[in-house]
Amino acid sequence: MKFKVLTKELGEEIYEGMVIEYIVSPILNVPLKWRTLITQVDQFKSFTDEQERGPYRYWNHYHEFIPHLDGVLMKDTVTYELPFGMIGNIAHSLLVKHKLEGIFDYRKVILNKLFNKKS
Repeated sequence: MKFKVLTKELGEEIYEGMVIEYIVSPILNVPLKWRTLITQVDQFKSFTDEQERGPYRYWNHYHEFIPHLDGVLMKDTVTYELPFGMIGNIAHSLLVKHKLEGIFDYRKVILNKLFNKKS
């Protein structure tokens, strides 16, 4: 999706009320601005971002960090709705669902490379 973070001053810690702006190109490489707001933070356990402006009619992404024998399990729960009614449903089936799965699959690969280094 050519996901690019525009917000310049992202600190080390995430906090409620934090706004993050991005450029995404979900369909046909057309760039769209996307702004999310951090609405909930439970330090080192979870946080939630919600779309304020962007390509979705509704977007809520709950990130959980669950202690595990081998470290920490990172779990995402994403609830979203596309705009444009029936056309949005068709776009979801043909494009959006697969793109989102690809994004989270890619992130899983990167996180495994970074944090699951077996000796």
